[in-house]
Order: sequence, then C-alpha cells, then structure tokens
Amino acid sequence: MLGGVTATAGNPGLGENVASVEDGTRQISIVLADDHSVVRSGLRMLLEAEPGFEVVAEAGTVDAAQRYVLGHKPTVLLLDLNMPGGSSLDAIPKVAEVSPGTSVVVLTMQEDPAFAREALRAGARGYVLKQAAGTELVQAIRAAAEGGTWLNPELGARMAATPEGPVGAQAELSEREIEVLRLIALGHTNNEIAEQLFLSVRTVETHRAHIQQKLGRSTRAELVRYALDNDLIER
Repeated sequence: MLGGVTATAGNPGLGENVASVEDGTRQISIVLADDHSVVRSGLRMLLEAEPGFEVVAEAGTVDAAQRYVLGHKPTVLLLDLNMPGGSSLDAIPKVAEVSPGTSVVVLTMQEDPAFAREALRAGARGYVLKQAAGTELVQAIRAAAEGGTWLNPELGARMAATPEGPVGAQAELSEREIEVLRLIALGHTNNEIAEQLFLSVRTVETHRAHIQQKLGRSTRAELVRYALDNDLIER
C-alpha cells in the first residue's frame, strides 16, 4: 500500500506464516526489534491489544532479530532502522532468505524519503514513522501480513515530490560522514569510531546509514572501494 492505500502484492511466499484461531481471526505472529526496552514494552502492549496479534519475541540488536526470525518464522518482523549489531537495511533481504513468509515492517524516526526508498527497495513491506505509530502501525502490519505494502501517507507524498538523490561519485558527503567513512574503510568498528570521534555508537550507525544511502553502497567492501577510488585512504 502506497500513500496509505493497501496494494495486493500477489507474492505467494508472503502471508504464508499467518494462522487462524478458533473464532476465525487470522493469527499474526510478530517479532519486535528495537534497541530501547521501553519502546518495545509500549509496542507490545499496543499490538497485543489487537485481535489476532501475538508478539512472539523481542530483540534489541539486528543480530538478535535475525536469530528470532529464523527460530520463530513470524508473520511480521517489526524492525527499527537504527539498531546496534549491524545494518537494518542489510538485514531485510537476509530475513527474506531465512524466512520467505516473513514480511518486514520498518518503524523508524527517519523521515527522509531516501531511507524509505532504500527500505522498500531492500524488500520491506511497510514503512511507519514512530511519531505516527498507532493506528498506522496496525494497518501496516495487517497489510504486510496479507502480502501488501504500506507507507506513511505524508511520507509517500514527499517521496513522489522528491526526486532520488545522487549516488556514486556524485554524492556529497559531509565532513563528518567523510571522517566516518575513512575509519570504516580502515577497518574500525562502530564502537571504535564512536570513541575516536567522541560520538555515541547510535550516531555513528546513523552516519553509516546516511553514507550507504548517499553512495548507493551497502557492504563494507563497497565502501572501502569508494574510499580508495576517491583518495580517502592510501592504497
């Protein structure tokens, strides 16, 4: 569903992890992935108040989210875009590999249309802003469970009005992003980069996500190649 309108996807693999309960309500199992326990608790209360919704696991890191998906094969993975333990964007296609019947719904603070494009391109079935969560989140989960796509209406309008930004060598990185990219290319972890630049790990992860989006490159090897080609580090 784009712009708040559900679209049937016709993908036989999606929605197959939906069971039925005795009263005929379709049972939708959910793995919650957010690195803030208070947020997870609030989301669990919201979702389990909905008929047919069951939260089967909570994850605080990307790695844990992938493990729980593999173990539970839920109908939906509700995934925060910025979490420790890896790239949430990179995890979306991996979830499809280990559990084809699991749909990913992104719940995030990121209002930039570029992130929504990247998430949908990676295979997410929904993109919900945390500040608009509630009814929209329930709608997104139900749409994703049926194999549809759901996007925050306001963000969908902004995406339609905003052309895709430049990628590759034409992309403009900020000075801070160049610093982060250089350290990534030199093999430093997010924790090490945070210590060297006096930033929080979450801020480094956000910078990394911005860099990947701007450059159109998702793996460390691709980032190293870009850094070498643009003389950010010595060969």
